[in-house]
Amino acid sequence: MTGTGVLYVVATPIGNLGDISARAREILAAVSAVAAEDTRHSGRLLRELGLERPLVSLHEHNERTRVAELVARLQRGESLALVSDAGTPLVSDPGYLLVAAAVAAGVVVTPVPGPCAAIAALSASGLPCDRFCFEGFLPSRPAARRRRLGELAAEERTLVLYEAPHRIAGCLDDLVAACGGERRACVAREISKRFETFYRGTLAELAARAKTDADLARGESVVVVEGAPAAEPGAAGLDATLAVLLRHLPPSAAAAAAAALTGVRRADAYARALALTREAT
Repeated sequence: MTGTGVLYVVATPIGNLGDISARAREILAAVSAVAAEDTRHSGRLLRELGLERPLVSLHEHNERTRVAELVARLQRGESLALVSDAGTPLVSDPGYLLVAAAVAAGVVVTPVPGPCAAIAALSASGLPCDRFCFEGFLPSRPAARRRRLGELAAEERTLVLYEAPHRIAGCLDDLVAACGGERRACVAREISKRFETFYRGTLAELAARAKTDADLARGESVVVVEGAPAAEPGAAGLDATLAVLLRHLPPSAAAAAAAALTGVRRADAYARALALTREAT
């Protein structure tokens, strides 16, 4: 399709204003409008950059109803910038529906790369970065969070999670329960800001520190967790063993029995038992 505008997906600083790229500044200055998760927050950013652009709110509560209007503007030839409150849009932030609709409508969508909390934390965590699994925010309810961590416990890639300040201690406790306390991990807090802190240690050490260090629970955090060790030889027969046991036992009991029979770690057996249970429903 010709004659359409361009939707720019613009990464913005996660703390330090100096991280804004020259290209991001140039795009923000040139577009017809900026679609922002929080117009007040993004308005302050534009003013700090010495820019003034019309702002349109686009957040999780109005994205579905706002998309058609924004795509129509793009089709009329206007170019728009999509920003989140911080970092790269769509990464645990709104914007997917708009990008998907723009692509479907034949509009050019182009990224303006820049800061991303997940990548920044991973790069300085001291943990393997060659293969990783980004999970974003875990469920807020403790029971749902524990179930999800049980499913992730056997993941061999480095895990990258986002967590809110008031849930970080509970999250670390649940990680210990699901993955074992010996797994190496890192909690990256306030990345690129004045009080940036990287807490590194085992999951057990970090969970204990969260109970005594009030600073660990201040500000948004990225939790990076070492992947599970490669599956043990007994894992080859795990599915067959669980298939029999799950006919008669709940997943937790079936996992305990399968772990004893095959030599697989109990956490790994439990994660697989949950996956098999979901596949059967």
